[in-house]
Amino acid sequence: MTDVVNPLHPEIITRLDPEFASYYNAHMATKYGAHQLPWNPAIRKEPPIAGSSEPLKTYDRKDIPLSKCTIRVFLPEPSNAPAEGWPVLLYFHGGGWTLGNINTENHFSAAMCLKANCVVFSVDYRLGPEEPYPAAIEDAVEAMLWVLKHAKSEFNVDVSRFAVGGSSSGANLAAVLTHKAALSVPPIPLTFQLLVVPVVDNTASTSGQPYLSWKENQNTPSLTPARMLWFRDNYLPDAEDRKNWDNSPIFAPDESFKNVPDAWIAVGELDILRDEGIAYGEKLEKSGRKAEIKIYKGSPHPIMAMDGIVLKSGRDLIADAAQALERAFYGKSSE
Repeated sequence: MTDVVNPLHPEIITRLDPEFASYYNAHMATKYGAHQLPWNPAIRKEPPIAGSSEPLKTYDRKDIPLSKCTIRVFLPEPSNAPAEGWPVLLYFHGGGWTLGNINTENHFSAAMCLKANCVVFSVDYRLGPEEPYPAAIEDAVEAMLWVLKHAKSEFNVDVSRFAVGGSSSGANLAAVLTHKAALSVPPIPLTFQLLVVPVVDNTASTSGQPYLSWKENQNTPSLTPARMLWFRDNYLPDAEDRKNWDNSPIFAPDESFKNVPDAWIAVGELDILRDEGIAYGEKLEKSGRKAEIKIYKGSPHPIMAMDGIVLKSGRDLIADAAQALERAFYGKSSE
C-alpha cells in the first residue's frame, strides 16, 4: 500500500466538498506536491492538477509562434460567425507562473469557444524559475497586441468585443493586462475580464491580514500556503517586486480601476485566495465597474481543473463562466 504523504487535515474535512475529499484521498494524498520535491522542469509535461475533462472538439485549433512564446487559437464553426465577426477571449492558464504548458486548460478554452461562441487565444507564456517576472507580463502584452493587429484579418475576430481571462496565476496576468490596457496611450478598450480563482495580491500572508482566508484556510488541500509561497518565490524572487501593481493588480492606480472592464470572478470557499478575489471585485465595484463574484461552497482552489468525472462544482464553474462570457459578448446567455 502506498504511503499517504499529504493527508487531509482533520480541521478541513468537515468543511470540504465530499466529492473532492473522496478523489483527493484516492489519488492525491499519496503524492508529493511540486514544492516538496527538488525542482525538475520535466514536471511541466504533466497537468498541474489531474482530473480535467477531455477538451470539446472545436472547428479548428492552430498554434501561432510569437517572439518568445506561442498562442493557441480555438475556432468555432465559420458558418455561424456573426456579421461583424467573432468576439475574442485572450486566456492565460494557471500553474503558479511555474507549471503548465500549451495544453494546460485546453478543456476550458474549448468550452469557452463553443459555449460562449467566440474565438479563444490561449497563451503559452514563459514560466519561472527559469524566466521570472516580467517575462510572463511581456508575453501577455505581446499576445494582446498581436490579437489587436492580426486576429480580424486572419480569424474574422471583432476586436471591439475583446475579453481577457485566466485561472489563478493566469487570472493574475489577465487582471494586470486590463490595467496595462487602460493606462496605454491611447487606452486599449477591453470588453470583459473573466477571473477564475485569481491571485491579485502577492504580498498576502498567513497572518490573515487583510485577507482572513489565508489564515482561515491554511489547512486547505492542494494550494496550501507553502505551495503558494513557493510559486511566488519562483516568479518573483525579488520581494520588492511583489507590491508592484503589475504583480499585485489590487494596487493598480484608482484611475485605472475606473477604466478597466467589468468582471466575473470565481472563488473557492476553502481557497486561501478567496478573500483577495472578493476584495478585488469590491474594489472594481467601488470604482464604478460591475463585478459578479461567485463563491463555490466547500471548494478549494483547483476545482476548475477537476471537472471531468471528479467534481460537479468544476463543471458548474465552467458552465457559469461560459454564461457570463456569452452575456458580456452578446447581452444574453443561450443557457
